[in-house]
Amino acid sequence: MLQLRVMAHTQSTPNSAPRRKRDPKGTRERLVRAALELFTTRGYHSSTTPQIAQSAKVAEGTIYRHFESKEHLLNEIYRAAVRLLISLVQEAPAATACQERLQHVATAWLDLAGRDPALIKLVFLTRLGSLLDSKSRDARVELRDEVSKVIAAGKSVGEVRAGTVEVWTDVWLQLVTLAMDRTANAEWTIQHVGPQQVFDAAWDAIRARDEGPGSSLRSM
Repeated sequence: MLQLRVMAHTQSTPNSAPRRKRDPKGTRERLVRAALELFTTRGYHSSTTPQIAQSAKVAEGTIYRHFESKEHLLNEIYRAAVRLLISLVQEAPAATACQERLQHVATAWLDLAGRDPALIKLVFLTRLGSLLDSKSRDARVELRDEVSKVIAAGKSVGEVRAGTVEVWTDVWLQLVTLAMDRTANAEWTIQHVGPQQVFDAAWDAIRARDEGPGSSLRSM
């Protein structure tokens, strides 16, 4: 998750006012968090740099000491979010069955949707289109490819149905995104029965047909 440090504010008297130390990292983190929240609530085009600066409690010019433009800020946030999602895919135990690996990924992403809904909304639920630069588009492709690798491994041992891996990847992602959408928008909690039903449906849509009905991780 994009981490922001908690900034401590202490009240001082005129006779003992400490000099404020520069904290470039903390300032950057506040700008990132402010922009992320605004981009996923107001929308990118409706979020202005004065609004971002005000939310981060800095002068507007401070933004340009850390980022070249509002679009650069968006892309930096997007790539950081995608890198985190990729790491959660890569952490799925490689020695387990495909269904279990995908369950691990979906559960980790859902947990993130509950803890940091804005991050999930930015990557999966916000239309960014031409706002993404080439590095961000490459990151998006890499995220999809990491999920494809898990599904391809399952197909190679007969756990995933015959057909194009790219299609099954899209099917699985679309269904899992539904669960993250509901969770990020506080319609479902992580403990709600809905997410697991979606995860089971996502697996059922791509699993090899000869596995039998007892193959799901959880019987609903």
